[in-house]
Amino acid sequence: MCGRYSLGVTPEELAAAFELDEIPSFHAPRYNIAPTQDAPILIRGEDGLRAGPVRWGLVPHWAESPAAGSRHINARSETVAKRPAFRDAFRSRRCLVPADGFYEWQEGPSPKQPVWIHREDRRLLAFAGLWERWRWPDGGPLVTFTVLTTDAAPWIRFVHDRMPVILEGDDRLLWLDPEATPAELKSVLRPQSEPMVLQPVSTVVNRATNESAECVRPVGAPVTSPKPELRLDL
Repeated sequence: MCGRYSLGVTPEELAAAFELDEIPSFHAPRYNIAPTQDAPILIRGEDGLRAGPVRWGLVPHWAESPAAGSRHINARSETVAKRPAFRDAFRSRRCLVPADGFYEWQEGPSPKQPVWIHREDRRLLAFAGLWERWRWPDGGPLVTFTVLTTDAAPWIRFVHDRMPVILEGDDRLLWLDPEATPAELKSVLRPQSEPMVLQPVSTVVNRATNESAECVRPVGAPVTSPKPELRLDL
């Protein structure tokens, strides 16, 4: 699952990282993006990528109310092509969700320890996403998105058994290609093999209304997967 993430960069840094057509002036550094909040997504434009603020939690076009979005913050990559809530968007409304890290909560003494997962060089991530357009009774549009997840890679599995699908290079281009086949799309929905930093952070992030950089303040050393116990059969 991916239930919180961060994008603590300036509009200029976001535009440079993804070579956007325009600087997304609506964006400000975000350290605790939560479901039902607006966040940037990237879609394919005529001359390149363009960004827009969209609500997190996909509302299918046929849903009775926007409340459906709270059940669709993530889409499982294994079933996304078949589930009614996602299959239309999977075919024709794919996007990238920029982030500089995401959060998981490690089991242990209460409260659970939040862990911020990010690249060591702090290079931006691109989650595989889908977007959808729903209409209010007065005809106005509500645009929403979801983040695709997959089985966790070995380096993070001891914290959580799911992780967001992180796309790189040509996989990003393929994901946004309107001519891509379902088989080609499914081929990029795999766990991130390159390990990242798993940094315990302040419990300030536990409250969704907290948005300051305090959310990513390190608490102790990064965590690593425990080594299997060596057993000798004598």
